Amino acid sequence: MIRSMTGFARCERQGPWGTLSCELRAVNHRYLELSLRVPDELRALENDIRQQLGTTLRRGKVDAGLYLRSSHALPAAIEVNRALVEQLTRSAAEVASIAGGSMASLSPLELLRWPGVVREAERDLGPVLAQALDLVRETASELCAARAREGARIHEMLRSRCESLQQGVALMRARLPELSARIRARVSERVAQLGAQVDPERLEQELVLLAYKMDFEEELDRLGSHVAETLQILETNEPAGRRLDFLMQELNREANTLSSKSQDADTSRTAVDIKVLIEQMREQVQNVE
Repeated sequence: MIRSMTGFARCERQGPWGTLSCELRAVNHRYLELSLRVPDELRALENDIRQQLGTTLRRGKVDAGLYLRSSHALPAAIEVNRALVEQLTRSAAEVASIAGGSMASLSPLELLRWPGVVREAERDLGPVLAQALDLVRETASELCAARAREGARIHEMLRSRCESLQQGVALMRARLPELSARIRARVSERVAQLGAQVDPERLEQELVLLAYKMDFEEELDRLGSHVAETLQILETNEPAGRRLDFLMQELNREANTLSSKSQDADTSRTAVDIKVLIEQMREQVQNVE
């Protein structure tokens, strides 16, 4: 079953470290293009996230965002840089000794104001990293499900248009004998109006040549073949966007040739309807993964 390249998914997960959320937005694109935003605490996961999304998604322009909101119930732990405090104390005592003991000793509050004396304790990010990567997998799965649902709707639309194309091809094929007879009658009428004597064999040759130039059975055969191939591709489980896009180009080429060869109002109208159907399919195929 084909999948769309557009979709949106958002998942959240909560824990003692706060709230993790992941958002994925995807639109159509020729290749897979990832735009990733992660907080500094989770920067180590960037490569793993790219690999995960690259394995799950094949095509599309994907904006991925991973966000971490710390829990307000847990105040940040701080610690004192003991080595720096001891160094400052020794330096202050040394300066006081050089000054002859006339300088007042450092107070604890003055020490706390010194840059680097108080720092936030390092947090164990192992559980957060594991949960974040698992959350990305879950969100990617949700995005794939959304794209599959949209792909199912595109699948039904393409199948319906293919059936209409087959009907148009069958209608034009049924008119081929009538068109050939009409060409013969029209040329014979023109010759009769001229009142000139013509060689029957030469006239027959010219009629055959004219009928060959206006014959579009070959184009109808190729149109039918491309439509059958399109229907077969729609039932595959592999990404089919590029193959379908190529077939839309081939269908459009045959429809243009068919329209240029048409010399009858009814067949011209049917050829235009076929071109409209192909254009409708082409617009939808642009969004198929």
